[in-house]
Amino acid sequence: MSKEIERKFLVKPEYRHLFQEGKLYRQCYLFSDKDKVVRVRVIDVKGFLAIKSKLSGYTRDEFEYEIPFTDAEYMIKNLCRSSIIEKYRSELLINNFLWEVDKFVGKNEGLIIAEIELKDEKQSIIIPEWVDREVTADSRYYNSNLAENPFCNWMDS
Repeated sequence: MSKEIERKFLVKPEYRHLFQEGKLYRQCYLFSDKDKVVRVRVIDVKGFLAIKSKLSGYTRDEFEYEIPFTDAEYMIKNLCRSSIIEKYRSELLINNFLWEVDKFVGKNEGLIIAEIELKDEKQSIIIPEWVDREVTADSRYYNSNLAENPFCNWMDS
């Protein structure tokens, strides 16, 4: 069984300009409830299917498999139950940790989230100066929830 141990942070507004480049990720959710999600994702010309459990602390079960690109594209166009998430992902290696920074576009334009995967929940990290507050436990920032309630809608509430 595969485990994902991940923490999420917002990026400080004054550093947003640093994250203009990256690979385009397109993804959507075939199924989502409070205990699990099934996601399909396209990166370049590769497709992936992922099944993730509910978050417990910083940890959840994660199963991710490469699938044919044409299948992934079909699923995104025809089987998604919510909006498509589009984001540009940059990767930065800092203090032997890989930070993935997602600059969202489309309905989530303006949102930039930095993620770091850990080997253990108690592992200590040095927070870079461009990182703002932690949002790991805030379910609004889960990609599956951003597909249902995009960032552009938050301004209205």
